[in-house]
Amino acid sequence: MQNNHRSVNVVCYIAGLAWFMGLAFEPFTLRTYMSENAMGSTMVEERFPAGERALSTGREFAAHKKKVGGMPVDWLVKTMQARGLEVFTQSFSRTLPFPDENKERYMVKGTNVYGILRAPRAPRTEALVLSAPCSLGDNNNQAVGLLITLAQYFRNQIYWAKDIIFLVNEHDLIGMQAWLEGYHHTNTTGMDWSPLQGRGGSIQAALSLELSSDVITSLDLVLEGLNGQLPNLDLVNLFYAFCQKIGVVCTIQGKLQKNDWDSLSGYSHAVQTMMLMVLKQASGRPWGDHGLFLRYHIEAATIKGINSLRPYKTDATTIGRLLEGMYRKLNNLLERLHQSYFFYLMPSLSHFVSIGYYMPAFGLLAVILLLRALDLWVQLATPPQTEDGVADIDQSSPGVLSVLTPLVISHATGVALYTLPIRFQEMAVEHFPVSETEAVVLTAITIYTAGLALPHNTHRLLSGEGTEQGWRVLKLVSVLYLAVLLGCTALINFSLGFILAITLVPVAAFITPHVPKVLSAFILVILSPACTLLFSVFFFQELQEMPISFQDGLLLYLSVISQGVLDHSLYGSLVYPLISLLVYPCWLLFWNILFWK
Repeated sequence: MQNNHRSVNVVCYIAGLAWFMGLAFEPFTLRTYMSENAMGSTMVEERFPAGERALSTGREFAAHKKKVGGMPVDWLVKTMQARGLEVFTQSFSRTLPFPDENKERYMVKGTNVYGILRAPRAPRTEALVLSAPCSLGDNNNQAVGLLITLAQYFRNQIYWAKDIIFLVNEHDLIGMQAWLEGYHHTNTTGMDWSPLQGRGGSIQAALSLELSSDVITSLDLVLEGLNGQLPNLDLVNLFYAFCQKIGVVCTIQGKLQKNDWDSLSGYSHAVQTMMLMVLKQASGRPWGDHGLFLRYHIEAATIKGINSLRPYKTDATTIGRLLEGMYRKLNNLLERLHQSYFFYLMPSLSHFVSIGYYMPAFGLLAVILLLRALDLWVQLATPPQTEDGVADIDQSSPGVLSVLTPLVISHATGVALYTLPIRFQEMAVEHFPVSETEAVVLTAITIYTAGLALPHNTHRLLSGEGTEQGWRVLKLVSVLYLAVLLGCTALINFSLGFILAITLVPVAAFITPHVPKVLSAFILVILSPACTLLFSVFFFQELQEMPISFQDGLLLYLSVISQGVLDHSLYGSLVYPLISLLVYPCWLLFWNILFWK
């Protein structure tokens, strides 16, 4: 095995990629099915008739929003109270660590308005949530109108066994974060918010609605939540079942399902859909207001109305009936959704890939690290021989500093990458003609690039202690470190772990001090976390069929970095600390091995 480990590594790597690409082939996937018995049938009669009234309410909401220049709190309170709900408000404020240039905000203040429809046939220990964000401009007015009209319709029904909370949140995810923290009496992000005066029962499920047109052509289901969390698959199955029943065109990742799976175009379409889900999940950011519910073990998704050039048309009445049917089924739940999958990938709404199918792809990549570690262990266990056949004791016993110093300096660089960009933004703005956001991003890039000087700093501290056995010990530690890191990441967020494995496993396999320096350094930089993010930005735009120029891609790349830092500060996304504190230092160890003297 020691002599053939290179060929075995190549075979495992190719097999891992081939396995992953084969997951989108329909015969290798599973058809979706309902696991929860309480939601096993769609035999409910949807009677919601008030689509035109919902659109009229939406136009009225838009007029009041334009009049007050923001969230029309007083109008919402009066309107919800007139519909028979218990109405409450919550004010909140948050100062961002640096301005969000994408949404042009820094000091955020707002108000959430929510109404509770109390369950007439139960002890009010459980609840469901229907939310609609109050967006800027003319966006999402129809969703708020439909939410209010559904509240009035639901109020006249007697079969509800759970409280239903109708929430209109301001400032999208920030408002939703404030409301969820207030509802659960937690404060994990340091936001200021007023305590909630009214509460329902324990929230079992939630849907967030986004509609910005009177007529839509399809409904898109958004699943990816904070840190790659996904809702229980039964919530997806429920949405798909009612779309099939009512005749609504439904999509995932904005792509219609194709039936010609056995053709090249059908397979390519499924791969694109699955890869979009992988990239979104790997980002770790919530892709809708539903994404913050998942951290509280509340199954949630966002339903987004799409108005495109497709010939199919769906009106507000049909969407209302779809939501009515879904909430009537969720109303039947006797316990939280738990019988179906929480870890899956979806090449289409009718097929899914379970964790038991996609984990072998990661396992084939991870086994390369274990084989490489075993090979290094065998080499270290065999002391090098001198010319007269005597073991060279000096070479077989590397100094502690030869391993400890690179580890300490690498992680110190990672700590600097994590802490200094935000702390030094004011100093950077004073000395350079940049904004606060640009200062944060450029400081992070500067620290990241400065880490390339690590080998010189390390060898200056080592003062000549580097040995042939020393780099093998360091690489053994680095390979095992990377194996544990990628394994733990893949268990929490498979997509992120797999993407990192694709780029970092080849680095761990081939890097030694004896390979050509210039070519290997170039490859190492290309496969670094920063370049992986850059390639992912361009690849994501291509998958969305929205290609951009290289200059626009660089600007988007810088924006993605700033959003990653903001998502960590505002919502607790773990991708930025994971990359800066663990993945980047681990990559620096391999960079150090390449330049070992």
